[in-house]
Amino acid sequence: MLSQASANDTGQTVRKAATKAGLLSFVFVMYSYTTAGPFGLEDMVTTSGPGATLLYLLLIPFFWCIPISLVAAELTTAMPVEGGFYRWSRAAFGDFWGFLAGWWNWCASFLLGAASAVLFTDYVKYFFPQVTAWKHYLVTIAIIGVIAWINVRGIKMVGRVATVLEIAVLIPVAVMCLLSVRMWHQNPFSPWIPPRTGIFQVFGVGLALGIWLYSGYEQLSTVAEEVEDPQRTYPKALAWVIPLSIATYFVPAACALAALGNWQQWTTGFFPEAARQIGGPSLGFAVNIAAAITSIALLNSTVLTTTRMPYAMAQDGYLSTLLSRRHAAYGTPATAIIFSAVIYCALAWVSFTQLIAVYAWLRIATSIMTVLSAWQLRRTQPEMPRAFRIPGGGLGLAYAVVAPVVMSVVALLASDRFGLIWGPVVLVLGMGSYLVFRRREPVS
Repeated sequence: MLSQASANDTGQTVRKAATKAGLLSFVFVMYSYTTAGPFGLEDMVTTSGPGATLLYLLLIPFFWCIPISLVAAELTTAMPVEGGFYRWSRAAFGDFWGFLAGWWNWCASFLLGAASAVLFTDYVKYFFPQVTAWKHYLVTIAIIGVIAWINVRGIKMVGRVATVLEIAVLIPVAVMCLLSVRMWHQNPFSPWIPPRTGIFQVFGVGLALGIWLYSGYEQLSTVAEEVEDPQRTYPKALAWVIPLSIATYFVPAACALAALGNWQQWTTGFFPEAARQIGGPSLGFAVNIAAAITSIALLNSTVLTTTRMPYAMAQDGYLSTLLSRRHAAYGTPATAIIFSAVIYCALAWVSFTQLIAVYAWLRIATSIMTVLSAWQLRRTQPEMPRAFRIPGGGLGLAYAVVAPVVMSVVALLASDRFGLIWGPVVLVLGMGSYLVFRRREPVS
């Protein structure tokens, strides 16, 4: 009997290890969530100017995603648990603030997931103009359903899909950059800022958009238990993804501006048009498809990283125990995945810009909680083993905490009217939700 039990335990351990993601697939999952492609920065060019945009794309990471990544790397090596920064926040500040970190993030995922699906269908509409009204909504919920099914299959399946999707995105973008070289004639940094433009528009709105582009590097901590050797894999993945993200934004923008010099025409979705002017209709068509694929890649990684939040919160006794149920065959939090996908579908009728405006407030709130948790845990639990520590001692920690907080204030003040109204509302509703979902007995 003992030998049989031992054999069963060994078999379960082997199966569990076989379902974990390795470094390569985890890099692509992280990249698809944080970046996915160069699309989305176009409005920054006309708002802040070509020079300021390119400068932002190079400098913002040093004040936003790099310090947040250092925090995520340290805390992942110290607490590599399912739920990631939600459980770090609970450990640092207690149940109330831990709940808010998880709740705000889960609510943000509803907006980001719905926005990604809506954006994909908007690109489909470019190829099939008849996809409007109910047809638009039907395509949106269909892609949500497919991505939810992939995620139920587990992180290895998600990683394979992310790898294929990102290669399909990067190839036509790389071709556009290479073909643009023969056309370079314009200083891509000229002009630095648009003529007769208010300083708040240049330094406020532009910075806010840049922060949104470089967000989410702590989010993958929620699946730490599903990654092989997370104490080593997570910091390594960050070391690969951050330079790749910077290059993904900076290089295509600089190449297209140097080749075309038409910065005044840059609006949402301009990259396919830039590719058409550089390489002809075929390349423009390929880059348009790449933009659509980017939305699928973002949705795929969003479902993976954010559905572990309600799963962890249910385990801790806040949410219904139904959300802590795992799929019998794949071991994934299938109920949380399906429940989240249903909410994505319910929100898919709202416009992309409105969804993102409110999402930014929730995203920034959870990022602030993450960096503050690093400071608090260093203060209250200095003996906690940390295989990776933010370099530079106290000054390094101060940099990792203060820089994102200052950038967050700038981004929130630069929100559009819809975001300024509804962003604070959803944050306050999270506080009220704590009263409704007080801790029950945890299931584990």
